[in-house]
Amino acid sequence: MLHVVILLACAIAIYLSCEWFVNAVEWLGVRLKVGPLAVGTLLAAFGTALPESVVTFVAVVFGSGAQKDIGVGAAMGGPLALATVAYGVTGFVLLTRRRKVQTAAARTAAPVGAGAAATASPDLPAEAPPRDDLGDVRKLARDQRWFLAIFVVKVAVGLVAFAFKPWLGLLFFAAYAVYFWRELRDGGEHDDGADLEPLLLQRRREVPATWAVLAQTLVTLVIIFFASQLFVHQLDAIGPMIGLSASVTALLLSPIATELPEIMNAIIWVRQGKTPLALANISGAMMIQATVPSGLGILFTPWRFDHALLLAGLVTMAAMVYLLALLWKGRLSGRTLTVAAVFYAIFGLCLIPVLS
Repeated sequence: MLHVVILLACAIAIYLSCEWFVNAVEWLGVRLKVGPLAVGTLLAAFGTALPESVVTFVAVVFGSGAQKDIGVGAAMGGPLALATVAYGVTGFVLLTRRRKVQTAAARTAAPVGAGAAATASPDLPAEAPPRDDLGDVRKLARDQRWFLAIFVVKVAVGLVAFAFKPWLGLLFFAAYAVYFWRELRDGGEHDDGADLEPLLLQRRREVPATWAVLAQTLVTLVIIFFASQLFVHQLDAIGPMIGLSASVTALLLSPIATELPEIMNAIIWVRQGKTPLALANISGAMMIQATVPSGLGILFTPWRFDHALLLAGLVTMAAMVYLLALLWKGRLSGRTLTVAAVFYAIFGLCLIPVLS
């Protein structure tokens, strides 16, 4: 029971910290004069992906044996959770928010009194529901193509062994450097902060001080980091209690815990009506997960995949193909995005027989 209480407390702490973090990182984007999408793909993604990247770095560089395997598993599990659970949760929250908006609009437009209902013309066509504001879907599709291309190479490298294999890790760092430079250049015109909510640390100031923006950003990141790690440790303890092996817990539950900040950010931004920022945060975090932890793993481990890791790679690629097909056909919406979570359920169903 104590593990469950701590688990719930960590989840609440992560959510509240993410609310303060997204508030601060938007003002940080104003201070650094970067475009609104770059706030999601670079600043927010870098901040929330940094904790698990540090954990992977410590595991593969200073660890040995099983610790290195955990680092490799984290490098594969992170992109899987983002491509499936994070997108699925974003779609679900977007769908529920859309229904709330439609319900509120219907109540506002409803005629008062029975006589008014009788005067309404039955021949008028029903108003089409509003489309989800997903931002620049072409840019989202381009980012996901980048991710899929890098991820395919990442999985292929894990299936073979050759002498200069460790040096390929440097190419993954270079790939993220190119992506980073491109996002800074194409992030759009920077915001002046006029439409942003006041900084939570300085609610009464229209324009917050730079030190307050930096302090709120750094403090919330520290809280997110330690709460996420404690969340993972509680899952590791609860998994065997409910009959899950350590391997299943590490590959099935831990990735969701490590990517919980990105998921919380997406929930908060969608609820605020900033879905493009939520999608940009996920796609940016996926690019970091596909390059930085992978580069570290290739440099400091043999980077050889077993059946479980290969399954994680295949499910991730299948989820990306599904997402790109939606973007290509123009059918990306809250409803279709929610289906992405099904791929994680498929992974879980296939993982148990693979490990057994």
